Amino acid sequence: MTHSFKRGRAWALGLLSIVLLLAGCSSGQSSTAGKTDEDYAKTHKIGSYPIQTDVVLTRWTDSTPFAQQLAVKPTLEEFPFVQELAKRTGVQEKYVLPAVNQANEQLNMMFASGEYTDIIEWNFLQNYPGGPEKAIRDGNIMKLNDLFAKYAPNLTQYLKEHPEVDKQIKTDDGTYYGFPFIRGDDYLKTYGGLILRKDWLDELGLKVPTTIDEWHTVLTAFKEKKGATAPLTFVSTPRLFDDLQTGAFYGAFGVKRDFYMENGKVKFGPMEPGFKDFLTTMHQWYTEGLLDKDIATVDGKIRDANMTSGKSGASYGLAGGGIGKWLAALKAQDPKADLVGAPYPVLHKGDTPMFGQKDFSAPAGGNFAISPNSKNPELAVQLLDYGYSKEGALFFNFGQEGVSYTIKNGYPTYTNLIKDNYAQNLTLYTRATGGPTIQDKRYYEQYAALPQQKAAVQTWMKTDVDKYQLPPISPTAEESAEFSQIINEVNTLVDETTIKIVLGTEPIDSYDEFLQKLKVLNIDRAIEIQQAALDRYNKR
Repeated sequence: MTHSFKRGRAWALGLLSIVLLLAGCSSGQSSTAGKTDEDYAKTHKIGSYPIQTDVVLTRWTDSTPFAQQLAVKPTLEEFPFVQELAKRTGVQEKYVLPAVNQANEQLNMMFASGEYTDIIEWNFLQNYPGGPEKAIRDGNIMKLNDLFAKYAPNLTQYLKEHPEVDKQIKTDDGTYYGFPFIRGDDYLKTYGGLILRKDWLDELGLKVPTTIDEWHTVLTAFKEKKGATAPLTFVSTPRLFDDLQTGAFYGAFGVKRDFYMENGKVKFGPMEPGFKDFLTTMHQWYTEGLLDKDIATVDGKIRDANMTSGKSGASYGLAGGGIGKWLAALKAQDPKADLVGAPYPVLHKGDTPMFGQKDFSAPAGGNFAISPNSKNPELAVQLLDYGYSKEGALFFNFGQEGVSYTIKNGYPTYTNLIKDNYAQNLTLYTRATGGPTIQDKRYYEQYAALPQQKAAVQTWMKTDVDKYQLPPISPTAEESAEFSQIINEVNTLVDETTIKIVLGTEPIDSYDEFLQKLKVLNIDRAIEIQQAALDRYNKR
């Protein structure tokens, strides 16, 4: 959220009024205004569905994740999942969607106007300046502690049984601000890593590389013997090596591109000696033609094309959107083509990688918030709580029995309706990813069912990331403002230095000067702020 809430206020108000009018944004007639909790409880059996109500709740959500489905069903209200959810809960919803890739700007417009939807779906932990505490202080979302206790029995019980999740969805002072999407099993938290052409490895008599030296050998062979013009390719937008934010390759040198911790002490990777070693290695590989020569401009489409055309033989990708997508395209050209997930590289054979891709149980914190202006916050809480019930979680993960899944030997099994087009229909009929629910391991066992996918996930899971990855800490509003100012300048410097050294437009010897510039930009204060937030998180 980079724009000021007040910027363009008059323009925003006018445009938003039109948007909301067209969207039919109305909470309906309030059934709870002026009533006490006792009155509400008498007419609504808490935790029981469907709820008897004629109220229509409004929900704001980013349209970008649904772009493919909206091309088929122009409104979310037409999604079979949304229609069935309304039947099960008894609560009708009207969705307000920003234009694709304009969520930041249009959310700010809503906040500026004071015309709020009942439910607001957003990552307030990471994408709201000042975090959820500031969002509550600004009057944009509600503190939910009392409402949780009274009207969300399913989530309350889950949090009681899973204190690690409870810790991740509240602020340092214990404030609940939203309902979370929860990954219900460790197996669901890892889904991305390094991927190579296994058929090339087999043909060349090479094993899956585990060390930096072995990677150099493999990439050289891909270039010289397979004709790969960009042996190793990564998405590098918006920043160089963007795909490596989880620590791939960086981790071999004991660092990340970002903040991490060692024995409870916060560190910033580019300040550590290993970062220089990483840059030295990447520059060498670029000079030798092992890295994509266009590495600075590679986006997702280019990366996909590189991997499916034979231009590249290794990259970073996901089990579904990487192995699943690339393997299908490759086998259409050559039935012998194959892919394999590789461990995160280390310097010394046998070492355990420090870092790796691993989500938290609640990766976006409490990202289903409720507006303080809602006339029906109790109803909104009851609606959102449905996804944490046994019946609700089954529905969110698998949809409607007999339509999108059937039970086979006690196992909810997707029907051909889903399996024939996972990319489109899973989101039309379920909300297995990103919904206010507990994600089920059995969803992923089917979505990433190829043996190559399952093996890759098991390989990618073998890291020490839990020891080094910072938990979802939240600086105070004041700290956040100071931190943002520092880190914006720091990131610009790190990005510029990285690309110059890797491409060779600046010598590696300039790294020492770079460290001094980081000091001038007050990186030590940024580390101090992160440390204070980590210490508070540990006391939650």
